Amino acid sequence: MDSVLLESQLRGLKEKKLYRRRNILQSPQGVSVTCNGRKLLNFCSNDYLGLANHPEVIAALKKGVDKWGAGSGSAHLVCGHGEAHHALEEDLAQFTGREKALLFSSGYMANLGVISALVGRGDRVFEDRLNHASLLDGGIISGAKFQRFQHADVDALAQNLSRRQGNKTLVVSDGVFSMDGDLAPLPDLATVSRSAGAWLMVDDAHGLGVLGQSGKGTLEHFRLEPSDVPVLVGTLGKALGTFGAFVAGSEVLIETIIQRARTYIYTTAIPPAIAEATRASLRVSESEAWRRQKLGSLVHRFVKGAKQLGLPLMDSVTPIQPLLVGGSEQALRFSDQLHSLGFLISAIRPPTVPEGSARLRITFSALHEEGQVDLLLEALAEIQNKDSGGS
Repeated sequence: MDSVLLESQLRGLKEKKLYRRRNILQSPQGVSVTCNGRKLLNFCSNDYLGLANHPEVIAALKKGVDKWGAGSGSAHLVCGHGEAHHALEEDLAQFTGREKALLFSSGYMANLGVISALVGRGDRVFEDRLNHASLLDGGIISGAKFQRFQHADVDALAQNLSRRQGNKTLVVSDGVFSMDGDLAPLPDLATVSRSAGAWLMVDDAHGLGVLGQSGKGTLEHFRLEPSDVPVLVGTLGKALGTFGAFVAGSEVLIETIIQRARTYIYTTAIPPAIAEATRASLRVSESEAWRRQKLGSLVHRFVKGAKQLGLPLMDSVTPIQPLLVGGSEQALRFSDQLHSLGFLISAIRPPTVPEGSARLRITFSALHEEGQVDLLLEALAEIQNKDSGGS
């Protein structure tokens, strides 16, 4: 291995302000965290409902460890599929209104595995240009003819679908786009996919638990039926506060994925205690609707205040509120200034987002308070004033 070449590449990233560094948390996940030895208000977590440190979830995890031990010991198809996993899959199927659900060890592995299980050489995959990296990578490695369409451009997708080539066709989109916070036009995507005889797959990682009256995500928000989106992927590590992912759909879909998804077949199952904790978080998510209501109220308060300050927010009604900065160096500087004022907010830079669209990705939790949102707005106003040359 040429370490000189690697060092040169790393220097290049640093010069372009694209080098990534890890923060070290010395506290549990929450709206107030200790990071690198300093107590900060956390506005960059995906723990939207505040369940990662919920006492019922923790108790279920501890009880699960006492009953099942620390690890699963094997892949699901060897000897790693336990009673806790199976019960969680049944809960998730019921929650999403599907015949069956299937657990994966991460959202990235779910998307790679599902896409590759459903399409291959001779088939077609169409994806929104701003899809998560795992969806794009899944399309690329599937071996199918892979094509991206402009973000949320249903007309462009329809034109591409009208050119009948190949055998099976899969249309893939996020439900909520993780870096922009906007919603996919799912009703229109469902219509054009159905008309073209294509399957529609939606990764609702940032919608499940958050959107819809009962937290069933982007599909519930748009009042869509399971038949409108035959393939639904969700994560357990965001609003549900634990770890892992799942795909839900018809029995024949799930059985096909079990037989063909390499990232399912050849991966150790998540610890059964995590499955027990997730069952608890799912119950809390369904029963405590106030979390979604409060989350919506906090987002509204922030957006209203940001508009009054003239901050360049992107168009989002979700807990993901991107503050568009533009340059990577400026995004890093703003993030550092916020850190000095007591806030943890990451700078998001290329290649995660397109060139020239670096941003602060501000996210909210149901455990934030209105006063903390106001403090954030005051800090952003102070930074904006300094950046514009004010006193």
